[in-house]
Amino acid sequence: MIQSRIVLHFPGFEPLDAEAHRQRYKRSAAQASAVWPARFEVGDLLVDGQGAHFAVNALGDGYAVRSQIHVFDHNALISAMRSEPLWMQIAKGFKAGFDVVRQGGAWRYFRNAWRFGLFFLFPFLFVAAGLALAVNIAAIPSTFELSAWWFLLALPAGYLVFRHGVIPFSDRYHVLHLLADWRLAVAVAENRREIDAFIERAADEAASALEGPADEILVTSHSMGANFAISVVARLLERSPGALQGRRLVFVTLGGAALQCSLLSSASVLRQRIGALARHPSVDWFDIQCLTDPIHLYKCHTVALSGHSNAPQPKLVFIRFKHALSAERYQKNRRDFLRMHRQYVLGPDQPSGFDFTLMTAGPLPARSFEALESAKPPKLEAFAI
Repeated sequence: MIQSRIVLHFPGFEPLDAEAHRQRYKRSAAQASAVWPARFEVGDLLVDGQGAHFAVNALGDGYAVRSQIHVFDHNALISAMRSEPLWMQIAKGFKAGFDVVRQGGAWRYFRNAWRFGLFFLFPFLFVAAGLALAVNIAAIPSTFELSAWWFLLALPAGYLVFRHGVIPFSDRYHVLHLLADWRLAVAVAENRREIDAFIERAADEAASALEGPADEILVTSHSMGANFAISVVARLLERSPGALQGRRLVFVTLGGAALQCSLLSSASVLRQRIGALARHPSVDWFDIQCLTDPIHLYKCHTVALSGHSNAPQPKLVFIRFKHALSAERYQKNRRDFLRMHRQYVLGPDQPSGFDFTLMTAGPLPARSFEALESAKPPKLEAFAI
């Protein structure tokens, strides 16, 4: 039974800082408390040499667990991109899309997971369709052979339709946010200066966090966060080969998008780190995936597709969100692909084989989830003292 745990969590590409992630975790923990025979108490956020972290106490019949959750968000990188002028965001987003195609990423997405390929195309096609609509409106005088004076109305009308019609409507589908996501994917693949600085700083904080005693060391990552988790842990082990001496680290990717970056030709550093992590004797890695989540490469093996087919492969663990959600909430959210993609780290409506709060703060060893059955809840009573 686990009584103490250190968790290093790397969130996905969301405009949330560490405090916002803590608040989300607290809401999810409240839902988990209503589902499991346990009470999860979430503490306040602290920021120090170990980065941003908060404590979670899990209390149940015969057990008490204290977990320290360290949050390594990359909200500063997101905010910097989203604060730029609209036209710059669009131009740089399309430049990133071109880079993905040029580096072979788009072809590899469709070859290995066509749904992720469609996810890649979506924001670019959306903006392109909006621009085409605006251009057609602006060209109405020419189309109908009207007087050139009509361009004084048509040109502003085309601009206004795009700027105050298409763009606000695109917010419903987070189009500009997705363009920024692809910009970050290219930056991570190329290991640009701002990415390398983030990794080095996070590695320092992670090393400090791991100095404390704990029954279990758990690293979790969601979506784009898998790239940072892999890089930070691998960099930590590069600098301090004995950091895990006599200890084991459980590494769990949730809807991981490491292949979003590692399939780009420029991602040589990331691919090397993926191989190093997969081969490390003290790391137990498994990958949790869900069919109804299109924002990851379903049934794809990150390590093998990153050029390390001869390395130990993380086990693919499959879940269904419908097992954790009520029928009503599942039907409501299933067509919102971004909402379903976030469900890995959100709270449950009913017991199932996987729950993020239970895995990161409960009494079960995290590695026990490697053998989970999505429709079959674990029995906490088996772990009581």
